[in-house]
Amino acid sequence: MSLILWHRQLAVLLCLAGLCLAADPPRRKFELNALSPDFWNLVDGSAEMTTVVTGFGFTEGPVWDPAGFVYVSDEEQNKIYRVYADGRKETLIALGDPDGNTFDEQQRLLDCASVLRAVVRVSRDGQYKVLADRFEGKRFNSPNDVVIGPDHAIYFTDPTSDLPKGEKQEIPFQGVYRLDESGNVRLLVKDMSQPNGLAFSPDGKRLYIDDSAQKNIRVFDFSASGKISGGRIFAEEKEPGGVPDGMRLDESGNIYVTGPKGIWIWDPAGHHLGTVIVPEQPANLAWGDKDFRTLYVTATHSLYRIRMKARGFVPYLPHGL
Repeated sequence: MSLILWHRQLAVLLCLAGLCLAADPPRRKFELNALSPDFWNLVDGSAEMTTVVTGFGFTEGPVWDPAGFVYVSDEEQNKIYRVYADGRKETLIALGDPDGNTFDEQQRLLDCASVLRAVVRVSRDGQYKVLADRFEGKRFNSPNDVVIGPDHAIYFTDPTSDLPKGEKQEIPFQGVYRLDESGNVRLLVKDMSQPNGLAFSPDGKRLYIDDSAQKNIRVFDFSASGKISGGRIFAEEKEPGGVPDGMRLDESGNIYVTGPKGIWIWDPAGHHLGTVIVPEQPANLAWGDKDFRTLYVTATHSLYRIRMKARGFVPYLPHGL
């Protein structure tokens, strides 16, 4: 996600120096690239990816709302939008560099607000409340992505990838944290380079976290007390054309991770089943529509959608769905 923004900023600097690079690569052709027959159990071979709306600065953090729209962060336009099926969009809030979003169990929007260096809750009338912005008295780096855990707590990543320009890093590592309903923050992981997307398995026994800098996905054993153990590399996405970023799971435990050129789909054993090639580089994704069988994908300047055979696992709903 932020690596793409960095590339675009570098392109501008190079152009000023007379060494122009294309700020945005040409759009790819949508494809379903199966590496295993099991891929076709999750998506129909005739499925198409359609554009809901384009014209954003840089999209992130999709969340489906049962009212019939998708929340979308725009990191360059500094807004969170409501985006409807007909392409209409409404501004919910103007907020500096909003990033990953989710709902809590009361269907309230949570956002990783990079400029505020905080996790915030945003009301339906566009007001926000800071839920956490410090660990042991020091400001977070730039919270990136957020998910609700099986224990009802909030879990989020805090890389330095969106650390506001001119501000200092106060915490000397890039962590993953647990935030409980009382506002207590607990550090879970501190040895990742740039932790980004994170997601829980449907049975609540695994926590997946990807590291964009290392281009891998790690998995941890999760306990009911909100503690993790046994961290290990689950999979790697080291091809050119992108890095592991947002992730979601389906109800069978398959993992969908935005990565090089599209959405990489992994089974629970770590086998790469195939890739959904997306026209623009995707940063995040979310299950939506009434049956949660549609993937909404935020990809650079656009919001896309694709119908799936699989049904999504949605952690903030009762029992996941």
